Amino acid sequence: MSDINVPLPYAEPVEDTSSQDGSIGLLVLLAIGLAIAGVALAMLNREAAEPFVLAILAGLSVVGVFALFAGAVGILRFGERSERNDITKSLVDNLPQGALVTTVRGKIVYANEAYSRIVGAVEGEGLPTVEKVFSGNPRVTEQIFRLTRAARQGTIWEEEFSEISENEDGAGEGVNRWFRVSVRQIPMKPGKRASNVHTLWLVDDITGERSNQDSAFESLQRMINYLDDAPAGFLSADASGKIGYMNATMSRWLGRDLSEIAEGSLKLGDILFGETSALLARKANETGTPKKQQLEADLVRRDGTSFAARILHRAPSHSDGANALSHMIVIDQSQDQENDGEARAARARFSRMFHATPIAIATVDERGRIGDTNAAFARMFSRAGEPYEAGEMALADVVGDDNKSALVKALEAARSGQGVIDPVDLVFGENDERSGRFYFSTTPAADGEEAMVIVHAIDTTEQRELEVQFAQSQKMQAVGQLAGGIAHDFNNVLTAIIGFSELLLANHRPTDPAFQDIMNIKQNANRAAGLVRQLLAFSRQQRLRPQVLSLSDVLADLTILLGRLLSEKTELDLEHGRDLWPVKADLHQFEQVIINLAVNARDAMPDGGKLTIRTSNVTERESEQLGHKGMEAGEYVLCEVTDTGTGMPPEVMEKIFEPFFSTKEVGKGTGLGLSTVYGTVKQTGGYVYPHSDGAGKGTSFRIYLPRYTGTGAEEIQEADTQDTRPDKTQTTKDLTGTGTILLVEDEEAVRSFAARALEGRGYKVLQAGTGAEALDVLGDHDGDIDLVVSDVVMPEMDGPTLLTKLRETLPDIKIIFISGYAEEAFKKNLEGEESFAFLPKPFSLKQLAAAVKDVLDS
Repeated sequence: MSDINVPLPYAEPVEDTSSQDGSIGLLVLLAIGLAIAGVALAMLNREAAEPFVLAILAGLSVVGVFALFAGAVGILRFGERSERNDITKSLVDNLPQGALVTTVRGKIVYANEAYSRIVGAVEGEGLPTVEKVFSGNPRVTEQIFRLTRAARQGTIWEEEFSEISENEDGAGEGVNRWFRVSVRQIPMKPGKRASNVHTLWLVDDITGERSNQDSAFESLQRMINYLDDAPAGFLSADASGKIGYMNATMSRWLGRDLSEIAEGSLKLGDILFGETSALLARKANETGTPKKQQLEADLVRRDGTSFAARILHRAPSHSDGANALSHMIVIDQSQDQENDGEARAARARFSRMFHATPIAIATVDERGRIGDTNAAFARMFSRAGEPYEAGEMALADVVGDDNKSALVKALEAARSGQGVIDPVDLVFGENDERSGRFYFSTTPAADGEEAMVIVHAIDTTEQRELEVQFAQSQKMQAVGQLAGGIAHDFNNVLTAIIGFSELLLANHRPTDPAFQDIMNIKQNANRAAGLVRQLLAFSRQQRLRPQVLSLSDVLADLTILLGRLLSEKTELDLEHGRDLWPVKADLHQFEQVIINLAVNARDAMPDGGKLTIRTSNVTERESEQLGHKGMEAGEYVLCEVTDTGTGMPPEVMEKIFEPFFSTKEVGKGTGLGLSTVYGTVKQTGGYVYPHSDGAGKGTSFRIYLPRYTGTGAEEIQEADTQDTRPDKTQTTKDLTGTGTILLVEDEEAVRSFAARALEGRGYKVLQAGTGAEALDVLGDHDGDIDLVVSDVVMPEMDGPTLLTKLRETLPDIKIIFISGYAEEAFKKNLEGEESFAFLPKPFSLKQLAAAVKDVLDS
């Protein structure tokens, strides 16, 4: 290395024509012009030439005086060039890289001494261009072509390539030299002609640089080989536990492929048994000193077997950077246990057991600070993925403020030596979203050591969530049973009201004063029947007529109706998913679900807004990742109804599916709309989940219906001949008939109305109030009964039991069940494949007569 105090010699350029930018031609032209003028004046006489001579002399004197003054003030300089090239030229002349400037046509304008040296120019033979220097080497033809093309196009380009030069004696293989060549166009000043454009070539010999890189790579490869063949395992992981490096020894012990490291799919939790990974995945420590620890743990191989190991762990420090990796050395103890002492082996076994237990364990000193912890404790009470360090945090700081007094009391009881301490249920976490049960015991003070409190904690978060979920489910089930019972009783009452109203209407003309009053009674009874159907829908006891549906088609058909329901200020947007799977549901009930949600959304947007209904398929894996409580993994079709309305706070969200709960003003809602949605979706086998970010942020209802996986060849289930809607016009014209009918109904009003209605159609009606009474009537009229019309829910003997008894003596007897419950509610109690007809309550006179007529004629 040269002394830095010795000035370097100036490197004169090999070729430099750039300074010849003056024009001697102008000077020659000026001289010729003066000569021609002198000859011309000489041919004139003195008097005629004198004015011209004076004029020429005057002009030259003015130019001379101006030049003198311009030179004095520094405007013009004589005998030297502008300083514009002095610094720049000196810099280029002494560059370590070879610099070559050429014209557009390839003529060399400038070349520094480094260029001549690098390309090996021979004195006296002229300086070659870059293309000519490497033209004889076919290995670099493509690189030179790309450089030349860039020079012509005026773009910047750079290439690196090698060339094998011949030895001076011409024997043996030459030296492999590496070159870095770049080309760029020198920008022109404005106003310059295109012919004055120049190209700058930079040529650098990087053979030494390449040699250093190769040496560094070889050294690195030797180091990697050493680490791979070391008798210990090496690995590194980031704060999330993702393993970034693992040597071949560790990979061989675990039976893992190193490609898993490159893919980033392997984590500490995959190779460490239990919760041990929580102790090793750490963020950079804010202090300058990296923390080190040693622990015994069980490592898990790919095949699920495990082996004992000692892990030496170094956590990253803050100086290593926020994304620094923690490093670990792993020693396989399964091969060295025979050489270990008995005490050391026992400590190793205890350490593995201590960290492998799923119960969180920690020691607490007399100041209440956390001491030693196992992996489960570190996982349970970690702060943003960072476990607690021994002695840096008090146990009271990890629980909620409302629970600190109970925790401190339990710790004091343990320190005082109490043998039996009741467990304490505490909440913890960033927002007290987790819960646990804590057990406390104490260890007596040893020599030189203070007494320690041992804390065992069990995470009860999932248990608490299940308890809340179960309580809510029990509540909804109880409300549903109550609603179903009320609906059944109301259906009996409504059946009598509607029936007797029709009997009265049959005896009154439309012109009678009482006719309109009776009609109002019937109409309001029908309205009440609609509310009862909603109660049955919530209790999942309504009658469904499932069929295979495409939700895209169903929603498309509903568009016009929804447009009428919504206000003009509300925008409706349908987003259909591609290739939607089919579902099996009741068409009319599903339409009612969407209508109910749309009406609620409209009312939540009094000033207008946007209602979006979108559908999509949900795969089994996606359903597992949704995290909805109570939802089983499977394939579903999602129908999401979203509005931009007022939204709902959490306290309202908890009650929206309860019957008669409503946030609307009195008289503007029954509180059964969402209850109907809940019951219908549940009865279909699906799930419905509301979501709202709070008041003023809109609401979404996500309905998940199971994917229908049938063959598609089965026929859609036909609707019953009797419609549950009272005002539906029956197609049967002649409802009269003959025959004996046994009517079994415990409600006297319903039995009386039904008997009068059937007798008015020509039938003979035998009445019974219970199932037992019906058997007695049957015994008195053996063989004379053509049809049995029976209620389902009755005292002493219900309808299904009565049917079983009837089959013993009359196996071919025809029967119609009437009930306020759905058919499916009692059908499961029937033995075998019983054949029967069903008529839901409330029913009208015409519906009863039509059902009887159809069964007798079948």
